[in-house]
Amino acid sequence: MSGRLAPCATQLAEGIAGLGLVLAQETVDRLLAFGELLLKWNKVYNLTAIRSPQELVTHHLLDALAVLPHLAAVNRLADIGSGGGLPGVVLAIVRPALIVTSIEAVGKKASFQQQAKIELGLGNFGVLHQRVEQVRAAALPGGAADGVISRAFSSLADFVTLSGHLVAEGGALYAMKGLRPDAEIAALPAGWAVSAIHPLEVPGLGAERHLLVIRRAP
Repeated sequence: MSGRLAPCATQLAEGIAGLGLVLAQETVDRLLAFGELLLKWNKVYNLTAIRSPQELVTHHLLDALAVLPHLAAVNRLADIGSGGGLPGVVLAIVRPALIVTSIEAVGKKASFQQQAKIELGLGNFGVLHQRVEQVRAAALPGGAADGVISRAFSSLADFVTLSGHLVAEGGALYAMKGLRPDAEIAALPAGWAVSAIHPLEVPGLGAERHLLVIRRAP
């Protein structure tokens, strides 16, 4: 392949192996194609503060892939405030059977995600240009999602308050965080509790990452 990410193809392949994932070369190529789109649109749309192709691989592509093993039971995923489509687009690429709906309030970011859907042929990915609190569960494919994910979207309390109505019975909220947010965990609204905390090892990132699973309290 050609493009700014071409020199990073080996870095991505090694990172995928480091995560313990096995992906078809066609899938890896689509991840690189998405990264190229992100770099291209970022020049005008300011989708992410990251400009370096190497950092895009670690901070965006591999960071999004790191949560994949923990979403095995999820079939319909809503991604809240994903900006440049992270982790939603990445997860839709690697799991074609996963139905992913991105909810993005910023018009230019929603437009980019729609363009990525078209250019990458992602039939399992959709975009809602709305504020999450205004989205009704019935607007999602199949109704309330069994997984609702966010990446550095807000505090855990805000995430639960704004997005909890989109979670199906028995489903969960998945919050991608850096350092373990103990103060935020303590401030969760009544009726919700953290059911699991997964430390994530993202190859080449050199920073703490955690995935918190939040469910309705019994």
